[in-house]
Amino acid sequence: MGRTRVKLVLLGTVSASVFNFRTSLIKELVARNHTVYVLCVDYDDVSREKIVALGAIPVDYSLNRAGLNPIRDLVDTWKLFRQLKKIAPDVVLSYFVKPVIFGSIAARMAAVPRNIGMLEGLGYVFTDLPTGLKRKQRILRWVQVFLYRLALPGLDRLIFLNPDDSADLLSRNGLKAKNVSILGGIGVDLEKYPYIPLDSQKSPSFIFVGRLLAEKGINEYVAAAKKVKNLHPEARFVVLGGLDEENPGGLSRLELDDLIASGVVEYPGHVSSVIQWLTDASIFVLPSYREGVPCSTQEAMAVGRAVITTDVPGCRETVVDGVNGYLVPRWDAEALAQKMLCLVRDPALVARMGEESRRLAEQRFDAEKVNARLIQMLLD
Repeated sequence: MGRTRVKLVLLGTVSASVFNFRTSLIKELVARNHTVYVLCVDYDDVSREKIVALGAIPVDYSLNRAGLNPIRDLVDTWKLFRQLKKIAPDVVLSYFVKPVIFGSIAARMAAVPRNIGMLEGLGYVFTDLPTGLKRKQRILRWVQVFLYRLALPGLDRLIFLNPDDSADLLSRNGLKAKNVSILGGIGVDLEKYPYIPLDSQKSPSFIFVGRLLAEKGINEYVAAAKKVKNLHPEARFVVLGGLDEENPGGLSRLELDDLIASGVVEYPGHVSSVIQWLTDASIFVLPSYREGVPCSTQEAMAVGRAVITTDVPGCRETVVDGVNGYLVPRWDAEALAQKMLCLVRDPALVARMGEESRRLAEQRFDAEKVNARLIQMLLD
């Protein structure tokens, strides 16, 4: 199949994720003369035009992304089956949790020749918290495992970004999949994110990029920032990411305003160019509790920034401890602060680690190489 022209369906959720994380894959598939259908739940006229400009075909479909309504999910799966039957693709690639579950079932019903699922992380349901698993989280985990038990046997291949996710989902829960592959990170465009040496004249600065949620490590980042700021007032701490006040683990607007007023962190709000903020920073910090393989860290590595992150699934794939940064225990603001202090006090080490980050990005996360591996997994 890999040498012939094929018809592929990319089945995700929102169009923003396509433009942020699938653009280079779509371009490469189109360049190889494959026909690509991109299914999303929230198209508007602008996003449809952008998909067409990539050479792909936008298709609307229905999926209740976060809800737990089994009747709605069954109806959506039936509708998707009818759409896939009409498109008659050779390959379906479902990604994200609900598309992998219900998309794979619909693709099997439609007798799609190659049915591929990709889990880019196990999500909040499988993320351990310092307070322990809440009752709702336990129930959701049980429901997801039950649904995976129904869906995964219908996949021809299941792709994970890191080996921990494979072990934690499949081995621990006795789930079966025909073929399991580990992709690594989905990659970063090394031309779009070029290496930019540090400005040695600037004060040390740290940056956190992610939603302002407990499981992303925002609380540990802020606590560590306070400790370092007390000893080194010149150090800067930037936070880029959106509030999610409906999430129980999210910072509130009042908490964020208090932090900004205290002078501990800088919060510019929505920014048009993340890369500019990455290059202005000295060290990238992500104290997350669990990831697939975080794209923000890959981007920071590409521009040549030292990384401090947690020794947890997904995050540990991005750092060789002591080489391009440091791994710290999850939930441990004190350990995070100590590693921050090491780098504040040794600018030459920060520069060397940044160079190593770029080297590792070229080895592990070059989007061109990653897409070639992924396409081989889809078509072979």
